[in-house]
Amino acid sequence: MLRSLFSVAGYTLLSRVTGFLRDVLLGAVLGAGMLADAFYVAFRLPNHFRAIFGEGAFNAAYVPSYSRVLETEGAQEAKQFASQIATLLLGSQLVLLALAWLFMPQFVALLAPGFDADPEKFAAAVALTRITFPYLLFITLVTLHSGTLNAQRHFAAAAFAPVLLNVAMVAALALAFLFPSAAHAAAWGVAISGILQLALLMEAARRAKVLAGFARPRWSADVKQFFGALGPAVIGSAGVQIALFADTIIASMLPTGGVSAIYYADRLYQLPIGVIGIAAGTVLLPEMSRRFAAGDSGGAFDAQNRTMAITIALCAPFAVAFLMIPETIMRGVFQRGEFTAEAAQASASVLAAYGSGLMAVVLIRAAVASFQSQGDTRTPMMVSLSAVALNVVLKLFLYKPYGAAGLAFATAAGAWLNVAALAFLAQRAGLMKPDRALGKAAVAVAVATALLALVAIFWAAPARAIAASIGAFQNEIELVVLGLAGASAYGLALYAGLRFLGAPLTRAAAGGKS
Repeated sequence: MLRSLFSVAGYTLLSRVTGFLRDVLLGAVLGAGMLADAFYVAFRLPNHFRAIFGEGAFNAAYVPSYSRVLETEGAQEAKQFASQIATLLLGSQLVLLALAWLFMPQFVALLAPGFDADPEKFAAAVALTRITFPYLLFITLVTLHSGTLNAQRHFAAAAFAPVLLNVAMVAALALAFLFPSAAHAAAWGVAISGILQLALLMEAARRAKVLAGFARPRWSADVKQFFGALGPAVIGSAGVQIALFADTIIASMLPTGGVSAIYYADRLYQLPIGVIGIAAGTVLLPEMSRRFAAGDSGGAFDAQNRTMAITIALCAPFAVAFLMIPETIMRGVFQRGEFTAEAAQASASVLAAYGSGLMAVVLIRAAVASFQSQGDTRTPMMVSLSAVALNVVLKLFLYKPYGAAGLAFATAAGAWLNVAALAFLAQRAGLMKPDRALGKAAVAVAVATALLALVAIFWAAPARAIAASIGAFQNEIELVVLGLAGASAYGLALYAGLRFLGAPLTRAAAGGKS
């Protein structure tokens, strides 16, 4: 399982690195002005729906269902099941796309009401969203093939696919002179990337001999069970996305630049979430599903504990950096071209607020796997909706006094409620059993994290002085020097702590079998 986890994390890291380069280019070209706000709304809207109907809800219902059919009925029946679901999925997405295209002005007015005050920004958002929205159709089918391949323990193609989004957008931006604006070029890059990703996943599925075709849906027991799990999963995923929709809606009411500040901070915040949190959840869910189906509950808990230990160890330094040096990060990463010092400062406050909830967000997928691996999507749904209620209420109270940073802090608070409730309910139901090795790993991480925070405090001035003495690229050099010092201190402290406590991460849950 660890080999698969690091394989997924490696490809996801490649995706995030290319995404980082894409966002640096977008920041330099678009900055944080009117067209940037319009494009980032057009980019976020299909991704919200993708997260509701695609990777979040769909995987939660599909992967355990497909794994069960594969284990109990064989490969041919599993392929037939996948083909029936593919047919239903395509039909539903075609209907949604037609409605979105037809009612796009109303759609944008509903989800970005603050744009109504600026007719030029509103018109740009409508035009750009019409271009980006077909991405949802392609990427939803990508999700189906990804789920099939993941259930068969083929993770590479699905993990690599998002790289094509970044490559397509960068290529489109390089040809921006052929489009009405750079924002239009980026939007077309998004749409084209959906086709490229679908082609990649279909070819990978064909090679693995699990490519789903189209089949007349039958209301079989397997399909019934799938939809029984899908409904609560959609509501649960929708709950998380409601919070993100609220970000978009409320941010559209902020002065120009508010949407962009959230976007740029979110891109850095999503780096550890995507590389570590989502990679861990992608591998853990099918692993726990298989083990529970085979009656190996000890192995399932062992896999979960190891995954949580690695997740905590890898994400902790990001959380400290986001909280301690957010402005240094934003200046070093984005401040060039149209991205000004003022834009960096605005995005830094959002990044710090997001950082306060990072550890909760990356652990949610591992906690949710306790329930979803048993076919229970209802419990995570109820927990998610409760967390979203807190999230949205806090957004309404915080956005006026604190602006975009208030929205990010509300997201963090909702994430902590979500993961705490999931962990409590999972342990009470006997679906999560943390062991001593996991506790030792957490102690080692806490000590290393404290040392890292001290480095951020006392090494900041020397790093700034070193950068100033060199002259050129001061923001970038300051970030690199401070980052290398912090990474070295954290890595050495973590290694020493794990050795002292006898809790190597590769066997973090060795005592978890029961």
